[in-house]
Amino acid sequence: MNAHLPQVDPSVTAQLVAALTPRLRKRLDAGVGKVAARPARREGDVVRIALDDETDLELHAPGGVVTRAEAIRCGCLLAPDCLHRAAAASAAPVAEPTDPRTAPAPATTSPPTTGPGAASPPTSEPGATDPPTPHGAATPTAAGTRATGAAPAAQHTPTPAQRTAATALHDAAAAVLEAGTDGAGAVLQAELLRAAHTARLAGLPRAAGRALAVVTALRAARGGDPAYRLADLTAALREVLELAHRIPDATGPELAGLRGSARQPYTPDGSLRLYGVFAEPVLSATGYAGALTWTADPTGRLHTVSDVAPGGPERATGAADRAVRIGDTSLTHRELSRAGLAVSGATVSPAGRLGAGAGVRAVRASGVEWGAEPLDRLWSVPVSEQISRSLRNDQNAREDQDLLFLDVRLVGTVREAAGECLVAECDGLTVRLTAAHDHPALPHRDNLRLLASVPGIRLRVIARLTPGPFPRAALLAVSHPTDPGRHVDLGLDRLGRADLPSATTRQPDLQPGALQPGAEARPHHDPHPDASPPRTPPPPVEDAPVHLLRRRVTQAVSGGRRVLAFPGGREAEVARLRRHGLGTAGELLTELHATAADRGRDAFGRLLPADTGRFVRAWLGAAVYTEFLDRALCAAAWGADLGTAGELTAPDPEVSEAPAAPDPNATKAPTAPDPDPADPT
Repeated sequence: MNAHLPQVDPSVTAQLVAALTPRLRKRLDAGVGKVAARPARREGDVVRIALDDETDLELHAPGGVVTRAEAIRCGCLLAPDCLHRAAAASAAPVAEPTDPRTAPAPATTSPPTTGPGAASPPTSEPGATDPPTPHGAATPTAAGTRATGAAPAAQHTPTPAQRTAATALHDAAAAVLEAGTDGAGAVLQAELLRAAHTARLAGLPRAAGRALAVVTALRAARGGDPAYRLADLTAALREVLELAHRIPDATGPELAGLRGSARQPYTPDGSLRLYGVFAEPVLSATGYAGALTWTADPTGRLHTVSDVAPGGPERATGAADRAVRIGDTSLTHRELSRAGLAVSGATVSPAGRLGAGAGVRAVRASGVEWGAEPLDRLWSVPVSEQISRSLRNDQNAREDQDLLFLDVRLVGTVREAAGECLVAECDGLTVRLTAAHDHPALPHRDNLRLLASVPGIRLRVIARLTPGPFPRAALLAVSHPTDPGRHVDLGLDRLGRADLPSATTRQPDLQPGALQPGAEARPHHDPHPDASPPRTPPPPVEDAPVHLLRRRVTQAVSGGRRVLAFPGGREAEVARLRRHGLGTAGELLTELHATAADRGRDAFGRLLPADTGRFVRAWLGAAVYTEFLDRALCAAAWGADLGTAGELTAPDPEVSEAPAAPDPNATKAPTAPDPDPADPT
């Protein structure tokens, strides 16, 4: 994928690839590499690629998006039936369609009641579809695909068009899984783009958005993009297949959640007094970048103000110094994170985003420190309750659901495969704190490296939960190491040596092993020094070998079905899973290998095509099982209550041998609670 090219509508790419002859389709992947390597120059709305000294390829992109096949023009002798046009479309970033004709019908609401305090009906903010959330910028999330439950009230069952679109999505995603990233070239990507476009036209924006995320991740993988993560591609592909499987049989509210909404409704919320909490950069694998500022009202409810648009790292680093687009305020995102806003005529989406409609007015107001009300109440929520909230499978979830507000004591670092991460003591637990984004243009890594040089200091932090068998979170903001009245946005601000406490003022260095259960870990600026001591840490969770099944699930995405067809090693892995009480995981692993290697022969002894449908069902069952088992292990590691951790079981599960772990049937496609489409994120 060439980031210098304009975004191309998925239907354009699908149309150009479908028009190629079989001979040219075989050469398409090589053509994509050649076009992506050629220099491109922009002149207004036109981007020109010099194919050679005499031939140019032009992409006409009014508004930055190519919306028609005729807008890609080639000067070669074979045009318009040449390979270059399809190659350019396949090399360009995938656009998120914003044509209102492709969006589903808006949510219907009951007539507003009369009288004081009557709620106003929700409205839709004008403008483009909602920008992607920053949930782990490594996670490829499609803009505007977060489910809001917005569906026409009269639709209780899927339409024939939606069933057809779901089948097309399933077949296209199954072909990608069959081939793996190495075999999922431009042709298979175009088929998935065509299926995504059909799904959007049929009113399935959530499934369409996840399909676009799969294509974006495939291009990043094949192009050697350092931001590519196999786990993100695996999650996106799992969601596409799960949605395609569940939609044809869904009814009522379940169907509404599976359909999703292309545009969030914004409800009038009167006047708001907001206090800045922190700001973070947004750098999405789908080609969006910008900044997101978090604010809180006097009750502690969080709201977000975003400035996200198509762009790259330079936009993510520069958006923090742009003015907030609400009312007539001149505050930048960096300033708002430390100040406040007084908003009148406010409109708020279900996810907590503030609208910027013509009737909204906002002026600058004073802010407060993290240790003062109302922000201090964010840290007063017990850690176990925060984890239960973060793990909740809620298809109407707010963007702040996975944020954690923790009081920690830094104790050192630990080396992992992806590099070093901070180790901190929090409420009797040892927590690993990682960088929220690895892009070198963002200061996350540099700031964590500096914080690691001063173990023993106590900080108040904001992090985003990373589900896993150990307490783990991505660090977003911290209180200033030497000034309790300030905080540092780790993705926007750069710490210096002068910001760190000197060796004579900081506490003695601690090692992770020196932490005692229940050790006091409140920050040096804690306004409640006489509060009760932290709770007793939960019993240690045995290192369940879930990675044995997860590794095979991701290997199938990377190398295709044939990778799992090779013999050897599976019996030992199955036996190990069963020894740890994970008998269902062992059965899923056995079925996954069996379906990958199952090839029949005809009467003449020739190999028959593999049963792709059976393999996809086995893979999907294993993928969903590992997802929910990871959530159960994460809740246990943090000491959260599994009974309130958000329906960690499937709608109709069997009881697994592993405590509190879901047990999808190994021979049927699973029916699991609807996962959140954005996170990445």
